[in-house]
Amino acid sequence: MFPIRDHNPSQKLPLINFLIILLTSFVFFLQLTTPDMEQFIFRFALIPRNIDFAHPVSLLPFIYSMFLHGGWLHIISNMWFLWIFGDNIESYLGHFVYLLFYLLTGLAAGFAQYILMPNSPIPTLGASGAISGILGAYLVLYPKHKIDTLVFVFGGFLQKVQLPSSIMLGYWFIIQLFSGIGSFGIGSEGGVAWWAHIGGFAAGFLLIQLFRNKKSEKENIIKGEIVA
Repeated sequence: MFPIRDHNPSQKLPLINFLIILLTSFVFFLQLTTPDMEQFIFRFALIPRNIDFAHPVSLLPFIYSMFLHGGWLHIISNMWFLWIFGDNIESYLGHFVYLLFYLLTGLAAGFAQYILMPNSPIPTLGASGAISGILGAYLVLYPKHKIDTLVFVFGGFLQKVQLPSSIMLGYWFIIQLFSGIGSFGIGSEGGVAWWAHIGGFAAGFLLIQLFRNKKSEKENIIKGEIVA
């Protein structure tokens, strides 16, 4: 399944979402133009076995890695998902809180990948973990909103269907979960960072509950002040 658009217009200008997409694209441009891309990636990507909590500098790749990507398909698909789903979460949370939310879910994603693959020498990079957090939040806030989605049908053809976000995102998460479990069985740590996706999604799903409760409390206080 691949989303085309959602039927959920944003109520505010998604300024931070735009800036994240621009910054991530700029970093990818730096990757492409650096004389030694491999060295660039190994310097800034998250490499689990290099993490040493006694040396805080070694923890910076948890942040840096969110803005790196492994190729054109990687960055285009990530930014497309962020474009579709991020604006509504920013509209709900507000600009600053949305940025904080994005970074927190990205950190949670990187930490999940580290916990499950602590000795891996393979660089982990990409915004997928943070964006997975956005998807988790979207599932909580807008489960019934329709998503125009491309799906494969018999014969390998693509067909556009309209699905509730709960179906589309639920299916997406199940694929990530089974793929993550399967990655242990094949004994390979390369390829897709499934556990970063899973960890980011879970973090977004849980964190948005906290932010939603805080927002409800604030709204109730404001209403109380107006009534008084």
